[in-house]
Amino acid sequence: MKSALDPRHLKRILVFKSLFAGSFTDQPDRPSRVDKINSKITEIDEIIQKCAPEWPISQINRVDLSVLRQAVYELLVKTQTPTKVIIDEAVEIAKRYGGKTSSSFVNGALAAAISYSGREEETNNEPPKP
Repeated sequence: MKSALDPRHLKRILVFKSLFAGSFTDQPDRPSRVDKINSKITEIDEIIQKCAPEWPISQINRVDLSVLRQAVYELLVKTQTPTKVIIDEAVEIAKRYGGKTSSSFVNGALAAAISYSGREEETNNEPPKP
C-alpha cells in the first residue's frame, strides 16, 4: 500500500482538488499541470465520452470527472508512469473524495480508456514498448 505522504500521491491530490475547484470557478493559483490538462481537455473529454457513453460529460459527477480527466491525461502524456499506478491512484482518490459508486465508475472508465491511450500492451503483461 502506498504511503499517504508519498509526494507523487500528494501532488495528484493537489491537481485533483484544483481541477475540481476549477470546474466551478477560475483558479488563478493552480498547479501548472492543471493548465496542461486544460490544454488537452477536448481530447481528454472525447476519450471519457467514448469510455462512458451513457454518461454525457455534463452529467458526470464533478469529482469523478476531475479524477478521470487527470488520469486520462496521465495515460496520454505521462508514459513513464505505469498504467496500473495511474489507475490505482485515480481509484484511491475517487474512494476518498467521491460517492459510493465513484471508485467503480472511475475504474471501469479507465479500463476502457487504456485502449484509447495506446497503452494496451501494458495490460497484456508485456513490458512497455520504448
